[in-house]
Amino acid sequence: MKKILLFFGITFLIILILSLLSALNGKVPLGEKVALVRVEGVILDSEDVIEEIKDYVDDNSVKAIVLRVNSPGGGVAPSQEIYDEVVKAKEKKKVVVSMGAVAASGGYYISCPADKIVANPGTLTGSMGVIMEIPNIEELMRKIGVENQIVKSGKHKDMASVFKGMSPEERGLLQTVLDDVHEQFILAVSKGRGLLMDDVRPLADGRIFTGKMAKDIGLVDELGNLEAAVKLAAEISGIEGEPEVVEKEKNEGFLGLLRGIFPGSLLTDIMPGIKLKYMMPL
Repeated sequence: MKKILLFFGITFLIILILSLLSALNGKVPLGEKVALVRVEGVILDSEDVIEEIKDYVDDNSVKAIVLRVNSPGGGVAPSQEIYDEVVKAKEKKKVVVSMGAVAASGGYYISCPADKIVANPGTLTGSMGVIMEIPNIEELMRKIGVENQIVKSGKHKDMASVFKGMSPEERGLLQTVLDDVHEQFILAVSKGRGLLMDDVRPLADGRIFTGKMAKDIGLVDELGNLEAAVKLAAEISGIEGEPEVVEKEKNEGFLGLLRGIFPGSLLTDIMPGIKLKYMMPL
């Protein structure tokens, strides 16, 4: 009888422990893990990446995060939002960036605050600049006999309209906006990399660098592939031995389908509201 009671007691204890672990949804440290978060394609939205980073920051079994960046950039605001989340994540976890084929413009923007950046020698990175592309079909409309009627309540409300040319005053106003956002980029890199703004500014003229070139000028820390970045993340976070790498499955949905169909710059041009871009022209 005692053996039966002991058996049921142990069984109940095991079930209770497993239930608690399940309820805590992985927040109990079950090992020393490195989480892999991928940012691929044009940066159109930040929500999914931010949510993923937050989940891993709150997960006690994860000691470091590797951000795998393979992106030519994208929208200014979502790039800035991911940047801010990386900065916050560093307060609790080590963050290492692994650059793929390209991590340029907004792709570099979100990378620069990481504890370490690892790039392949042939990675294309840099392209620190801002671009606004405004098609002008005024002449075409005139040729086909179509006139665009505009009703507005502000002098410059239609200054980015594709149906008319841009006056020198309007170009100057838009250039002021771009210059301000460009300065924000330079400041972000200065803070993220621990460089003087005067040292970053000459590099932030839109030019691209290979991973090797970027390492030589201090924009990248080490050369290596994704595996090297994972090992580095484990090392600087104090993980002994081979780390367990965890990654969430992603359902890209409609935006993922678009990324697979359209080139990067074309995709941002056809998406409404995305005109001001940290984006390497493709």
